[in-house]
Amino acid sequence: MSTEMQNSKGPTLVILAAGIGSRYGGLKQLDTFSPQGDTIIDFSIYDAIEAGFKKIVFIIRENLLEEFKEVFEPKLKGKAEVDYVFQELDRVPDLYVDSNRTKPWGTGHALLLTKDVVKENFAIINADDFYGRESFIIMANALNNIDRDSYHFNMVAFQLKNTVSNHGYVSRGECKVSKDGYLEDVTERTHIEKQGDKILVKNESGGLEPIDPETFVSMNFWGFTPKCFEFGWELFNEFLERSKGNIKAEFFIPTVVNEMLQSDKVSVEVLSTPEKWFGVTYKEDKAIAQTEIKKLKDNTVYPVHLWD
Repeated sequence: MSTEMQNSKGPTLVILAAGIGSRYGGLKQLDTFSPQGDTIIDFSIYDAIEAGFKKIVFIIRENLLEEFKEVFEPKLKGKAEVDYVFQELDRVPDLYVDSNRTKPWGTGHALLLTKDVVKENFAIINADDFYGRESFIIMANALNNIDRDSYHFNMVAFQLKNTVSNHGYVSRGECKVSKDGYLEDVTERTHIEKQGDKILVKNESGGLEPIDPETFVSMNFWGFTPKCFEFGWELFNEFLERSKGNIKAEFFIPTVVNEMLQSDKVSVEVLSTPEKWFGVTYKEDKAIAQTEIKKLKDNTVYPVHLWD
């Protein structure tokens, strides 16, 4: 299922694109945001290739395979190797398959499923987030300087105040960072919202409490070596057992990262980026994304036609 090219040495980019877009109201992974028909994924791939990434792996549902091939493979022919991983609801032990479930099992599950196709150092990103070219350059430089047998990982972090939507709640990984710039802990916050000039997070009791707008958060821009696949499977099995009957439960990358951090092997360096993030969680976010993309093209940060 891969499109081969020569000189595949270089980091791999894994794109989380199996979500169903319930809050967006449709398949935002393939929605377009410019008159030229660009998806947000197009900009991530364009920036990644410019930064030196050599392989693109899409994590999708199998019923989207032909659509993804049609959209992306003509653009990437000769530029990058392409492969696919299918995140299906039945990619778990039979005991935990639930016919009532419609959502994928989460980003942590998706990460674990890439083990058989990701053999080099790699970054993993969301399909619906715009991270900016400098973020990919910073990540590529870091990955190129890490041995593939190393347990030194990294992440690109953004300030919370720059990542919230005006149209509803969002999920973010709240990061605790040491003074020397290493991740100490990351907590998946599944409900963060703006109210006036305040940002609030839902606590374990279900109430809302203030959170510092300057807090560093993960936007699922992680950098790993293949050694990351030594972690997570036991935790995922524990999650499945604990979540039986909960058709909305999701297993997140921060859960795996925290397991890594609790080992005596792993370090995760927090990389800062000057880029401005934007993304689409709600349909109302689309107009903002379109405006930002138009500005970038008008300022010649990107060519009008990305793939010509």
